[in-house]
Amino acid sequence: MTLQMKIAPAEVAAPTAPSRHWPLRLDGEAVIESRLQADGSLELTAQAGSATIGRAGLRTPEGDGPGILVIHRPDATHPGDIHVIAILVEAAFQLFPAMVALHLPDVAGKPALLPLTAQTVTDDATSTSAVRIAREHFYQLPLLWHRPEGLRAFPEIRSAIGPQDRLPPLRPPQPTGIFYRRWIPELGTTLSMRAIDRRRDLKLFHGWMNQPRVAFFWELAQSEAELDRYLAEQEADPHIFGVIGSLGDEPSGYFEFYWAKEDRLGPFYDAEDYDRGWHGLIGNSRHLGRARTGTWFRSVTHSLFLDEPRTRRVVGEPRASHQKMLSYCAQTAYDKVKEFDFPHKRAALVCCQRERFFREVVL
Repeated sequence: MTLQMKIAPAEVAAPTAPSRHWPLRLDGEAVIESRLQADGSLELTAQAGSATIGRAGLRTPEGDGPGILVIHRPDATHPGDIHVIAILVEAAFQLFPAMVALHLPDVAGKPALLPLTAQTVTDDATSTSAVRIAREHFYQLPLLWHRPEGLRAFPEIRSAIGPQDRLPPLRPPQPTGIFYRRWIPELGTTLSMRAIDRRRDLKLFHGWMNQPRVAFFWELAQSEAELDRYLAEQEADPHIFGVIGSLGDEPSGYFEFYWAKEDRLGPFYDAEDYDRGWHGLIGNSRHLGRARTGTWFRSVTHSLFLDEPRTRRVVGEPRASHQKMLSYCAQTAYDKVKEFDFPHKRAALVCCQRERFFREVVL
């Protein structure tokens, strides 16, 4: 691909409020803040007020064109610089949600840019190359939002556990602790997900399941002892696990992530080995509302695609009559495929394709 890369002077902008980025695989649990300075540069700090660890010049996109990100620090000559550079890229995409691509000039001799180099462009005037980073590609890369231990793709060895007519591949173990975390600019807070721990979360889980609005759909308004058995059965089942989702440090909702092939949904469509599905509820009444629920739809789907690169589809089976749920699906690139009958409900099969999600959904 060839493209003229004439860079107009950046407009001077007022400094923005900082955005946060986590995790950074340099300094343990350090939280990184990014801020757009008045001179048009992006700066990263490891803690509020600490020394600058990353800096880049940002040229804003014109119309539907790309933005230009000129990396100053680190210099990208060491492979380990990729983590800071990825945060600079994310910060630029956060600042311009409609921007579909970034160009990073001077790709030659910069090994830290190699994991981002799916496309290059050339300046005809100078014959220098730049990395073109498409938004739809960048958000598929497991660089920032998903813990390394969550990325445990197993070999395609067939398991002996599961429905005998649709035995799955071996599944990785359930995660422990926080496995996904991302700053949500529109909410001004961090969204995170961690595996449920029935030893510490049972009271919270019991309270949510016994709320009338939750019990209507989940039908789990049971005692703590009964719900403890429910969670214990999940721990012994390789195809499903429970998740507590939080906004900031406050628990927000409960989700169940499952492999669709061996789930009850599997017999009702042509399931692939790595199809994922999920159920969810917002248990914290302070976190209800369309904006927050839409954020959970996008983030849960993003997490499932990041977790296994061979996952091409995320599916679901909401009640066919649940129009609010179906409207969230439509806004998050889920297609309604068909309706069908479970023993307990009339359901809609919804399906989100990886390529469409990352092309159309702004994270």
